[in-house]
Amino acid sequence: MGKILKAGVVAGIVLLILSILGLYFTIWFFPGLAIQYFDPAFAADSSRISLYYIHPFIISMALSWFWSRFKGGLTGMFFTRGIEFGIIYAMIATFPIMWLIYSSMNVSFALVTTWFLLALVQGIIAGLVFEKINP
Repeated sequence: MGKILKAGVVAGIVLLILSILGLYFTIWFFPGLAIQYFDPAFAADSSRISLYYIHPFIISMALSWFWSRFKGGLTGMFFTRGIEFGIIYAMIATFPIMWLIYSSMNVSFALVTTWFLLALVQGIIAGLVFEKINP
């Protein structure tokens, strides 16, 4: 249990840093994409901003538990296992919900695609952290 928590916290810190950097990257290099977040479909209530910063820890704890349960089924070396873990997470957990969001909400395909790619990168990075801390 200690390895799961430690790996989850470390991955959460790494994902939080990368999430904030990704946010600024999007604003600087893809302002047309970033402006879509001002659509009424998104909550403009700033009192919930802390939820944004907690998200990497929630996802990393869930993925850390998932890693501990299924790491034996992953084959290959360090990078291969981390990448495979990220792909599995993205295809099982993220792709179906992105499909549902795109089909039912007024969001652009580009926005949903970036969310999917973010989840894929999060899964890969978390997998690499877990592979290092809890092999």
